[in-house]
Amino acid sequence: MDKNTDAAKVSTAPATPIIPLPQVAARGLTVAGSAFALIGTFLAWTWTDEFPGNLTVTGYPGGLQILTLFGSVLTLLFALSGYGIRGLGWLTPGGKNSPVLLAALGVFGTTGYAIGAITQELGGLVNLEPGAWVSGIGALVAVIGALGLPVDQPYGAADPTPNLWGRIRHSLTAPDPGRAKDLPSWVEILIIAAGFGVGLYVFAFGIGTEYSELFIGFLIVTAFGFTAVTRAGLLKRLSGLTAKHRNVAMSAAFVAAICFPFTQSNDQFALIGANILIFATVALGLNVVVGLAGLLDLGYVAFLGVGAYAAALVSGSPQSSIGVEFPFWAAVLTGAAASLIFGVVIGAPTLRLRGDYLAIVTLGFGEIFRITMNNLNGNSGPDVTNGSNGIPNIPDLEILGFNLGLPHNVLGTELTRSGNYYLLMLACTAIVVLVFRRSAESRIGRAWVAIREDETAATAMGINGFRLKLLAFALGASLAGLAGTVQAHVSYSVTPEQYQFAGSVPPNSAFLLAAVILGGMGTISGPLIGAALLYLIPAKLQFMAEYQLLLFGIALMLLMRFRPEGLVADRRKQLEFHETGQLDVPEDKPLPEGATGVAKAGA
Repeated sequence: MDKNTDAAKVSTAPATPIIPLPQVAARGLTVAGSAFALIGTFLAWTWTDEFPGNLTVTGYPGGLQILTLFGSVLTLLFALSGYGIRGLGWLTPGGKNSPVLLAALGVFGTTGYAIGAITQELGGLVNLEPGAWVSGIGALVAVIGALGLPVDQPYGAADPTPNLWGRIRHSLTAPDPGRAKDLPSWVEILIIAAGFGVGLYVFAFGIGTEYSELFIGFLIVTAFGFTAVTRAGLLKRLSGLTAKHRNVAMSAAFVAAICFPFTQSNDQFALIGANILIFATVALGLNVVVGLAGLLDLGYVAFLGVGAYAAALVSGSPQSSIGVEFPFWAAVLTGAAASLIFGVVIGAPTLRLRGDYLAIVTLGFGEIFRITMNNLNGNSGPDVTNGSNGIPNIPDLEILGFNLGLPHNVLGTELTRSGNYYLLMLACTAIVVLVFRRSAESRIGRAWVAIREDETAATAMGINGFRLKLLAFALGASLAGLAGTVQAHVSYSVTPEQYQFAGSVPPNSAFLLAAVILGGMGTISGPLIGAALLYLIPAKLQFMAEYQLLLFGIALMLLMRFRPEGLVADRRKQLEFHETGQLDVPEDKPLPEGATGVAKAGA
């Protein structure tokens, strides 16, 4: 027997749970605790309505109770799947115990936060009603029971005895081996539709949170719930189905996104959705430069500003120094072309640099753009941009007689100005996604990846690195300019302060780069998710504005520690960022070219 077989034997040894409970008792304790947490949401949590969310009603959950309810239901489903109940086993192909622990931690975190917030805002534990105690104790019991369950995938020889922190870390970082089974096509399509429907509901709920306490609870339960669903293998199964039915999945995603403005009764929430799409589209354009070509651009927001200023100058605004008004299609082409030319002019003399030198030059370019726009005020330079006052009073767009600044009745629902611009920006996002996808799958996209991995080796193979890097720079710039043309009309004005390297309000270069890294470089959905999180959190937690950079810095450090490939990552990144033995790769799936991995025993 060779050493590899011995190592396999060590890695497949059974692991002991944190709490020495029989598995049946631990799972029963988890189910009972989750059930009590669920029941408590139908009881009053406090006696006064001074705490937001109206938690005084018995029989009707509201506010933070809804989050505990959904978390408890998810924990129950994962826990019951371990009993072998027919149909529920499909929910946990990647492991039956780690998802239970993560979901239970989410319920405990949300309920504990709610109890703490009520105690702090109302002045003591005396303000808690029995429902809060029932849910809180039930959530604690569920966590204790989940910690008593055995580990899904055993630790290696270097860590044979998990402790509490190691158990939670393992649940967060271990890969899920779930693989989709063959189902009837109509069932798979229904699963895809249901998945995007759930995503739409979660997104709409997060944007529609009306007070900070509810949004913080939403973040807690969503973070643990998303990780639990990932560890259960559901996301992997859903991604397998979407890859199999790609056209259906793209259509379902687009339909779900179209439905969003019709779910919002507050125009402010629809405006947040429109701004998220602008931020996400620019992040996806940056992903061409950073994720595909591997060029660290710290001044990318300047291309967004070029497109916005170009659109503002031809918008017909009374403060425009040009005094012309282009139709929308011409304004879009003007903004995208101006950004493309600007990208070529800046990239041609700088893209022969590499690494930190290129990053410093692009950072300087971003600051030069902002200062130049500030100085074109008629005093320090020609009167083109009105200096720090910018170009205000940008009129609303009118496309084919449809004025986007006026509310319209669509299918019995009033679509507000923000909803109109959201749908317009959604169409622009679809174009950018199509361009990114086709570029990444083309010969040029593969050449970009080769340059990103090793430019010297790529050049030795005959790839013109400078020309292709310049092409990536120009394409990313034009995509940012496209989004800038819509942003100018959404915000009514364009000022130099909107386009800084780092600021309190996104989009800026630092937040755009963070969105790409957070979501997952080189992917389509990754930057969209990262941009949504980085825009939504500051918009909802305005009291944390002074600490945004600190908090996002901490978040990025934690991400680099536990999931360096990002929230959404392809298999190449997973193999690249994980050491040998940390990531199992099924034998029946070929690795990316040049990658290596450890075949899962018995796959």
